[in-house]
Amino acid sequence: MSEKTKEKADLYIYDAQLRAEYGCFAGVDEAGRGPLCGPVCVAACILDPENPITGVNDSKKISEKRREVLFEEIKQKALAYHIVFIPPAEIDEKNILWATMDGMKQAIEGLQIVPNLALIDGNRCPPDVCVPCQSLVKGDANSASIAAASILAKVSRDHYMLELDKQYPEYQLAKHKGYGTKLHYEMIEKYGIQPFYRRSFLKKLGYWHPEEK
Repeated sequence: MSEKTKEKADLYIYDAQLRAEYGCFAGVDEAGRGPLCGPVCVAACILDPENPITGVNDSKKISEKRREVLFEEIKQKALAYHIVFIPPAEIDEKNILWATMDGMKQAIEGLQIVPNLALIDGNRCPPDVCVPCQSLVKGDANSASIAAASILAKVSRDHYMLELDKQYPEYQLAKHKGYGTKLHYEMIEKYGIQPFYRRSFLKKLGYWHPEEK
């Protein structure tokens, strides 16, 4: 077995061990905490242990083409999943950490199946969730369920940004997906900002005016 194949298999081994202790559990992850614009997207996913998905891994380690394939397969084979978008206005109001926590809470509580545990990527769990939560640092590289959630979140957000690109082609969002690249900053300087921008992320450009709330 190659190292890469072993790594992917280990994700399911971790899940099997957790499932033996807790039974049904959901993996939870987000995409888009760092960009200057667009929503942060959070997904919760309960995989079917009887119907595993080949190749599930951290979304950052998978090509865009492969993510698209896995995105559809996860939606078809998962026992349950729920995807949530938290808009820029809420990110500005709450800050990105607590907007993400809110998204995680909504994603977990939006599942059609109530899990016995929500396994959260990272080192912090959202407060006041209806089920017990447990955090796992680098969870998308260790748990198949979190990896599946990371793919759902990443592809969903990418789709959103591609649709936004059609409405605002001058910002070239399809190229940078909202991240703070040199090209993106140049487009902001040229065309200004739109409602889909996170003003709190653009303080140094003079676009953040708390009194406007």
